[in-house]
Amino acid sequence: MNARPFGQLRRELGLFHRQLQDVYKRLPWSHRLLNGLSMAIQALAAASLGYGLGRLLHTQQAFWGALTAIAVTQQSYLDTRKLSVDQVVGASIGAALAMIGAYLGATTVTIVMLVPHDGPFWTVALTRLGEVTLGIASALVVTSIAHKLEKRLLGDRE
Repeated sequence: MNARPFGQLRRELGLFHRQLQDVYKRLPWSHRLLNGLSMAIQALAAASLGYGLGRLLHTQQAFWGALTAIAVTQQSYLDTRKLSVDQVVGASIGAALAMIGAYLGATTVTIVMLVPHDGPFWTVALTRLGEVTLGIASALVVTSIAHKLEKRLLGDRE
């Protein structure tokens, strides 16, 4: 097995990153503006959907859905999906640790306990997990629709 040292891999990744930035900088400003506008619209739509669903379902703090939707919304649907999986796994682990921590008497446990809440910790942890899941689902729906529209309007660019 021919393993390269970590330092060499890091330098190669840095070079690749700089080359990718150079390609992006050579794009016309209108193209970069449209990409940025598209990302902003997707994030706004996903956040609005996540917040709206949270309010509709009477969750305690619906803004967690909006925050999560913004956090996971990426340029492509596949990137959003990959980041969403990481986010839901992290939120699930955080909720489980928060419930265990609350049971053992810890006072601050992960993001679940950052905002004041009413009721037992386990219901707060599950509600926050639900709010995060709403945000993830919202981001996935919005980026999926955006991807399909982009494909229809601009053709298959892959």
